Amino acid sequence: MDWTEDALILTIMRHGEHHAIADLLTRSRGRWRGLVRGGSGRRLSGILQPGNDVAAHWRARVESQLGTYTIEPLKGRIGMIIGDRARLMGLMSATTLLAACLPEREAHPGVYDATHTFLDLLVDCEMTDISWGAALVRLELGLLADLGYGLNLDECAATGVTEDLIYVSPKSGRAVSASAGHPWRDKLLSLPTFLRSRQAGDITYQSVSAGLDLTGFFLERVQLEGKGRALPLERGRLVAYLKDRMRA
Repeated sequence: MDWTEDALILTIMRHGEHHAIADLLTRSRGRWRGLVRGGSGRRLSGILQPGNDVAAHWRARVESQLGTYTIEPLKGRIGMIIGDRARLMGLMSATTLLAACLPEREAHPGVYDATHTFLDLLVDCEMTDISWGAALVRLELGLLADLGYGLNLDECAATGVTEDLIYVSPKSGRAVSASAGHPWRDKLLSLPTFLRSRQAGDITYQSVSAGLDLTGFFLERVQLEGKGRALPLERGRLVAYLKDRMRA
């Protein structure tokens, strides 16, 4: 059995002395792992980097096997941001999170398209940290929805109003208004204004950090309930960086 598709590299793991196992994301086949022979060698090491687009040809005797990949480069991204620590953390946060949360061999075309949109924003030198940070929050919200944990941020869970929504219930994943949520404000999650508005002025380090806290709470539920694992360390490093910038 074999197939050929454009794919996004999520993670690369060394396998033996010369080879590597590539975890790729394709549009129609989802997250798919395979062995790349010579993947740890000089010829392929620059191509096999998280965030890069490749043409991948997968082959195996039967579909249930790990199989092997033949890889050809399409678009390199990590080299465009290699000197920017924050953007590198953003890229690694997104790719490792997808590798951790997406089930294997299950198509999620919306997540595939949204990830490319985010990565292209990330490598745009004119985008600020808070701009691509907000895009990452929206990518994670879309990931949650695709995994069946979509949040309802359009109206208050208690009253049905659509104005002054500043909280999210950790139990239901639904928005809560300021007045309805006030008595339980210490137990509710913050709803960043930029998720309810497209105004650029609503995006700050504080609001992006709050957005990642919000999505992280529910993504952790996905991981802990489904797989018994914590969120990737790479995501934690990015959140810590943004919180430091917020306090600066």
